[in-house]
Amino acid sequence: MSDDDREIDTLRKQIPSFACRSGCHDCCGPVTASSTEMARLPRKSSAARDAALAELSCTHLGENGCTVYDERPLICRLFGTTPRLPCPNGARPEVMIDPKVEQQIHWFARRTRQVLV
Repeated sequence: MSDDDREIDTLRKQIPSFACRSGCHDCCGPVTASSTEMARLPRKSSAARDAALAELSCTHLGENGCTVYDERPLICRLFGTTPRLPCPNGARPEVMIDPKVEQQIHWFARRTRQVLV
């Protein structure tokens, strides 16, 4: 396991969780993630990526929501847990993310190679 993998796992554990509204995918769209996070996701064809991008969607968004929910990137996990990325439907955890953890996530994103999901 690489240092980035360990850091991702550590950060994931510190992001509060909450239940999204069933069927909602209002936060799902084109985002960037680290190469390490992308390596954890199934590969999609260029045609699938292009089609999703044309719809301003995520290539991993399926008919019933996120198809990679357990492995979704850090940026996806942040939605709804911080005032900077609020849930459009008002869902949120009981306790929002610690600002220091959020800062660590943004620092991780800045120091790693980011690719379009």
